[in-house]
Amino acid sequence: MKIPALVANDPDFWMGRRVLVTGHTGFKGAWLSLWLQSLGAEVTGVARSVPTRPSLYELASVGAHMRELEADVRDAVAVSEALRQARPEVVLHLAAQPLVRRSLREPAMTYEVNVMGTVNVLEAVRQEGVSVRAVVIVTSDKCYENPSGGSRRFVEDDPLGGSDPYSSSKACAELVARAYGRSFFSGEGTPGLATARAGNVIGGGDWGEDRLVPDTIRAVQSGEPLEVRNPGAVRPWQHVLSPLAGYLRLAEALACSEGDAPPGEKPMSQSPAAQIRSNEALGAWNFGPTAEDVRPVSWIVQRLAELWNGELSWRLDEMENPPEAGHLALDSSAAEQLLGWQPRWSLGDALELIVEWHRAHRNGEDMRRVSLSQIARM
Repeated sequence: MKIPALVANDPDFWMGRRVLVTGHTGFKGAWLSLWLQSLGAEVTGVARSVPTRPSLYELASVGAHMRELEADVRDAVAVSEALRQARPEVVLHLAAQPLVRRSLREPAMTYEVNVMGTVNVLEAVRQEGVSVRAVVIVTSDKCYENPSGGSRRFVEDDPLGGSDPYSSSKACAELVARAYGRSFFSGEGTPGLATARAGNVIGGGDWGEDRLVPDTIRAVQSGEPLEVRNPGAVRPWQHVLSPLAGYLRLAEALACSEGDAPPGEKPMSQSPAAQIRSNEALGAWNFGPTAEDVRPVSWIVQRLAELWNGELSWRLDEMENPPEAGHLALDSSAAEQLLGWQPRWSLGDALELIVEWHRAHRNGEDMRRVSLSQIARM
């Protein structure tokens, strides 16, 4: 089935649309909230706290331009109350414990956040979400069973798995979403539900721990060499705005309901992509880079060293580290053919944008303006 390409990120679709974003204080959530604000959406964010300092959320004044509700996704009552207050038409669930190495230190917490947090969001939609037309659950490219680390690109119907608590928890979240979709969101008048799996996202404003690009920024700031754990590991690198564009486009397709919006609600766009809502086989979507941008860690580090004009050096981390998959890549043919989505920027472009963003931050520029200007270039 081929569906005509959608008009991506249509301001007419998002203008005035009530959108709830969980995890809006995180790296991806802050970029997504900024983008929705620029499209004229009425955004409500749900988060427990700001996960890093500094953060894109604070530097770009993300919270000042949206409604915020403090809640931990592990608290089912708080999540239901947030949904009741926000009355969203679109729910984008990004709240997560996103780090592999932290999951090895705190496995139970990782499952609580990533699995039960997903259950709580979907249960709140089931119980309180009378206005909800679309739900996108963001998981991870690491949700696939990857025992050999081979070089093939994963497709959406490959087996789920995960050899560490983080990866496993994201596979569990996929199964939770699938069960809720089959049990509660498959009938007429129910929300469209899908999961989204992205590659290794990079971009300005990321200060997460144990992540390659944030580690390079810290190395530049400190003047110390970057410690690289696994220079030969190959990953599907992409600028954060590329998969976010996919999430928005997917939400548009899921929300399409041939005008059957509830009384008093703004009608959703008309589109042949309404077929996506009724096809269970299209419940999960990969959003990854082109094959040319699936690169080893060493290539990223060397290119960033060039862009920083000698300010970045690196050396091999010879400490014993947890095992990592040698190769990870996604096949995004479904999103490209059925949603009309494609990566907007090459990996080279993405790295240049990251250095541009952090140079602007170092120079004391208005980071909300800088971030919005990058979004406008999408």
